[in-house]
Amino acid sequence: MGKWTRRAFITAGVAAGGVVVFGVAIRRGDRSDKVRGLVAADGESLFDVWLKIAPDNTITAIIPHADMGQGVHTALAMMLADELDADWSTVRFEEAPAHKEFANYSLAREFSAPAADFPAWLIDSVDGLFFRATQMMGLQITGGSLSVRTTGQIAMRVTGAATRAVLLEAAANEWQVPVSELGAGDSMIRHAGSGREASFAHFAPAAAALSLPDKPSLKSPGEFRIMGTSPPRFDVPAKVDGSANFGIDASLPGMKYAAVKAAPVFGGRVLAVDESSVQDIPGIRKVVDLGDAVAVIADGYWQAKKGLDKLAVEFGDGGNAGAAQDSIFSQFADELDSAAAEGTAKSDFVAGDADAALDAAVQVLEAEYRVPFLAHATMEPMNCTAWVHDDRCELWLGTQNPLGFAQQVAKAIGIDESQVILHNQYLGGGFGRRTIDDFAIQAARIAADSPYPVKLVWSREEDMRHDHYRQASISRFRGGLDASGQPVAWHNHYVNKHDPEEAPHIPYAIADQAIVYSESETHVPWGFWRSVDHSLHAFFTESFIDELAIAAGRDTYEYRRELLAGEPRFAAVLDLAAEKSSWGESLPANMGRGIAIHRSFGTIVAQVVDVEIVNGKPRARRVVCAVDPGYAVHPDNLIAQMESGIAYGLTAALYGEISISGGAVLQSNFHDYRMLRMNEAPAIETYIIDGGGLLGGAGEPGTPPVAPAFTNAIFDATGIRIRELPVSKHELRLKDVEDVA
Repeated sequence: MGKWTRRAFITAGVAAGGVVVFGVAIRRGDRSDKVRGLVAADGESLFDVWLKIAPDNTITAIIPHADMGQGVHTALAMMLADELDADWSTVRFEEAPAHKEFANYSLAREFSAPAADFPAWLIDSVDGLFFRATQMMGLQITGGSLSVRTTGQIAMRVTGAATRAVLLEAAANEWQVPVSELGAGDSMIRHAGSGREASFAHFAPAAAALSLPDKPSLKSPGEFRIMGTSPPRFDVPAKVDGSANFGIDASLPGMKYAAVKAAPVFGGRVLAVDESSVQDIPGIRKVVDLGDAVAVIADGYWQAKKGLDKLAVEFGDGGNAGAAQDSIFSQFADELDSAAAEGTAKSDFVAGDADAALDAAVQVLEAEYRVPFLAHATMEPMNCTAWVHDDRCELWLGTQNPLGFAQQVAKAIGIDESQVILHNQYLGGGFGRRTIDDFAIQAARIAADSPYPVKLVWSREEDMRHDHYRQASISRFRGGLDASGQPVAWHNHYVNKHDPEEAPHIPYAIADQAIVYSESETHVPWGFWRSVDHSLHAFFTESFIDELAIAAGRDTYEYRRELLAGEPRFAAVLDLAAEKSSWGESLPANMGRGIAIHRSFGTIVAQVVDVEIVNGKPRARRVVCAVDPGYAVHPDNLIAQMESGIAYGLTAALYGEISISGGAVLQSNFHDYRMLRMNEAPAIETYIIDGGGLLGGAGEPGTPPVAPAFTNAIFDATGIRIRELPVSKHELRLKDVEDVA
């Protein structure tokens, strides 16, 4: 899967699923009876699989997404409650179980056919097709900034509106009045003509027996009462008072602990293990050979860790010991050279004739940018508690894909998927790392051969050295300017295309473009990293457009603004960022200001960074962020996600680098893979535009623009163009004055 985009994967899965389901039953149908025992207590009425109403009129949204700090449980419950016309004070949530009836069919449908307006008679069949495919693929994913714009739009809002419709229908039947005379609000049904009113709960049993409409009427933004506001998030109190349960908090009677060490070189295997080397350590229970790793089980984690440190084990290198950082970049450069010489680069986006436009240009600029491998570095390291008993396997962990993990664990230990019970917990950071099931499979395999529950905890060193990394890359540009400094050609050739497919594309009005790529595989495992390919391509493209503006002798904001004249939403976001940052006003001599704009996951974000150079080192002092997500469902949470994305992206820009030596990762912990500290964090101001159109994401779009805005600001202060990250590799001096202490 490493080189597949999410869209290709889902679409292929849908096609494969279609072969199966067309011969059986393609319609999704009413699945409430299949999950009632999992999510509904006695007396609760279940609507589809997403909503239940209790006798006390409590409304519960059943959310098929994990919480990793992004506030998704609150936002999705708001979308359901608003369409239902519920009293928000009575709304609760439950996270959906890792069960195939909660597969992300809405995610697959919207991702493969965004904003498709299917007729009502076809919707159940369309949903059925995507539902069967996502069941087959084990998709219950939280990622890609897709939760609000897929599950929220297709499952939560539709279920809320459909349930409201059948509640009104049930009331009309009981009171023998036309539905048109009834109104709903604050979890009550009212009949103005007679003054009668009753709770949703009163009508819920009868309404649950009715068929939900497939295409109910949804509210317009002007009708929203809950969406667009910022109620307190469901998850915050437990995280503040310490009662929230993360995966690493799991504790079971009789539980033992395991520490693990994988072959240092990716692709390596265990060659020999001397178990006698740890026999004298108190509390050691067992040594487990996992093939590519070894684990030590003990009465406590520290005992397991000390035993692992002392264990005599020999690893092979899988033939990859010769790989090093310099050789990987040389490999990339050679691939770009040969593809350019032989004309074998693959087309990404082509418009007009960039080569001819470059030949005719008055001025041609060339630049090469490089970015390193990056780790996820979640604050909670990988962990999973597994208990194999009574022919079933129970798991306690935090995962971004519960259903997929359950399927893969079942396969790894040879039991049926239905016998895996996954208890998903809060995630202490995900960023894509917890879509990878390696640690859960390890825990299940260790526990399968143990008579007790086992909590596997990866050390920080193991977590850092056996991640699935954001790829390193090289991106080369050639840009042509005419006599007035306007860009007439844009040529971009980069290494390795992943996801999303549009990440390298630009919004600027440049008629002749050629965006191409070449593949150059490495042995370093790849994984989804926050904003995926947008994290690197925004740095590439927004740095190079800055270079074109400087070469043209133009203000970098105004240059962008002219090229966005045909993109009014982009222009509005850029203008707001410039206005709120006081663009054009002078700064102290040791400071610089940079700007960048990028659309990712349907959301347009512009950022302006003010940087100060102190003793040759850059400090981001202020970040002004303007964001258009289409519509902000929970504005405060959108702001929080922009702040989070900025901190994450600024960390990577300043310090992030995973380097390879002898086929293995050199970095091991936060002393050599640094994080942005609180005293280094800039002041962040976020301004929201509800620009309309399709909803965009929140968790990832704040990350891509900050690196180029930051490095563009460094150029403004120093005249030094940063073309290779991280910034910490570079020595900086001010343009005209000595460094200011």
